[in-house]
Amino acid sequence: MLAETVFLSFAEITDPARHRDYNEWHQLDHRPENLALDGVRHGERWVRTPKCARSSRVADERLTGTHYVNMYWFRSPWATAFAEWQELAERSYQWGRRPEIEYTSRPLMGLFSTVRGYAARRVGVSPDALPFRPMRAVRLSLYRFDQAHSAATHAYLADADSHRIPALLDVPGVAGVWTFSSISTTLDPSWQSVSGSATFDPSGSDRGLLRAELVFLEGDPAATGRALDAPADEAVVAAGQEIFRSLLLPIQPWEWGWFDAALDD
Repeated sequence: MLAETVFLSFAEITDPARHRDYNEWHQLDHRPENLALDGVRHGERWVRTPKCARSSRVADERLTGTHYVNMYWFRSPWATAFAEWQELAERSYQWGRRPEIEYTSRPLMGLFSTVRGYAARRVGVSPDALPFRPMRAVRLSLYRFDQAHSAATHAYLADADSHRIPALLDVPGVAGVWTFSSISTTLDPSWQSVSGSATFDPSGSDRGLLRAELVFLEGDPAATGRALDAPADEAVVAAGQEIFRSLLLPIQPWEWGWFDAALDD
């Protein structure tokens, strides 16, 4: 398996004039420093453009304003790698290199355990190679279960593994899928934004309440996204709710103009 654990972060830029500042900092400073850590196996980030947002589905209003999603995969032992990663965040703050805190909110941050990777037979590569393979887009879905371990949740997971995800792999333009189960996130009912928070505590009581599904797209994002679009199936409805589904696009250095039109309105 590529990594036992990943970190997902949803970012919203609260000042429309600061998107370029955020991207310059993240792509040319923050991300390179993170990828240079021994414990980071891989890292990627995507943008939820206005066009992506218009075709997305968001049931949790806290995620409505998401502009960017960042993801890091940690080497084993992941606890050591994650502690090293957190230490870099503190050091960069002490260096005065965290300007984004003035204009960025993060409605969702969290640790997830990797569940399984799937690669479409026609692409040839293994599931572990998918995150390194060039993609035209990804589709990220988040599901929130009523209970982490229940008959309804298990039925959904079994159906996804044996039927729904294999069917996704047959859709033209889909290269593969990875799934993840939450360990501890800022959307957990027990999380508190105060000292002593249970956030990122592997022993937290809310483990497994969120499920993330990342679909790698090599076809035209809009056309492939429409082919993938479907109402929530009965297994999802019985187990909980899909709270976020959106196409996300890869970010090219210095090509950060997706939100500039908003400044001209």
